[in-house]
Amino acid sequence: MSKLSYRTAGESHGAALIAVVEGLPAGLRVRGDLIDRELQRRQGGYGRSARQQIEQDRVTFLSGLRNMVTIGSPIAMQIANKDHRIDTAPPVPRPRPGHADLAGSLKRLSTDCRETLERASARETAARTAAGALVNSLIGEFGIVCVGFVVRIGQAPANIDESISAAGLASGREANDVFCPDAAAAAAMIEQIRQAEQAGDTVGGIVEVRVFGCPPGLGDCMRWQDKLDGRLMWALGSVQAVKGVEVGMGFGAAEALGSASHDAIGYDAAQGHAPSLGFVRPTNRAGGLEGGMTNGQAVVVRAAMKPISTLLQGADSVNLLTRQPERSDYERSDICAVPALSVICENVVAFEIGRAFLDKFSGDTLGEVRAAYDHYLESARSLGSQG
Repeated sequence: MSKLSYRTAGESHGAALIAVVEGLPAGLRVRGDLIDRELQRRQGGYGRSARQQIEQDRVTFLSGLRNMVTIGSPIAMQIANKDHRIDTAPPVPRPRPGHADLAGSLKRLSTDCRETLERASARETAARTAAGALVNSLIGEFGIVCVGFVVRIGQAPANIDESISAAGLASGREANDVFCPDAAAAAAMIEQIRQAEQAGDTVGGIVEVRVFGCPPGLGDCMRWQDKLDGRLMWALGSVQAVKGVEVGMGFGAAEALGSASHDAIGYDAAQGHAPSLGFVRPTNRAGGLEGGMTNGQAVVVRAAMKPISTLLQGADSVNLLTRQPERSDYERSDICAVPALSVICENVVAFEIGRAFLDKFSGDTLGEVRAAYDHYLESARSLGSQG
């Protein structure tokens, strides 16, 4: 079982959201302002609801730090809700198709969907974003950078070159309100959202996360539970409204021959100090993961988000009190949350990368982790040099 883990607590209209992170080594300096920046980015993006103007997400640390440096104990983070009305919010007897409303109400034998929707709400992802942003402080110490961005909204796809650097992707996505590095596609994406809003409808899309700087060997093939591609798919697939996850070529590999699906291996001593340790590839169809382990290339994962299930126009449903047909209830909601999803997924991926990193380079202090990391790289670079 991995030492690094986290849990979240809190409801959409409760007093606060909480994230508790365990397993970070002592001696790591934490940047609260960077966590706040990620929380603010998560609230942005074209097509978001008025809720984002009410909340001003900031993290408050409740434990685990001394002068903003980790001391090895669990780190508790709180994000307060300004819209705190869970006790006075009206009951919701008409479940929304596509939401957790009906399944949760039947599971807990309740005719009030609010008892499910308060926790099932995507508001919970603020806590998950905070947890991932915290772990970014760790992986950033070792030159690992995660960048999430939008590659499709509705029928508007982006064309983003695989060779763009982390800095180029980050600056490109920040140039528009849909967080897409392809400026031409961003305009078409905004139009897709506008059309959905005019129709009282919603629209989904696809986000991508690229992780630069991962050394080879994160994750493992010896136990299925430790395969990093499986962990990433599990983590991303558990984010609200995500219905599909792929790594590298993903589903595209099912249509290609083997000769067009894999990445040839070469060696270039001049790149011995890069994450690849000198083993180079002309392509990255595997998305940086082979056999459940990083191979030194950029990790590439994508998540597909369905359209938000809360429609302004409503949808055919049933009143749980009367079992008569009625239109579904409307809770204030987004038209499109795909830009926000890119932020959430970036930080969810960062946490899983950090978890795999500490599995391989464990230590009670940051100094021990660094020593294990440096020793591994030195040993890996000299592999076979005596042969």
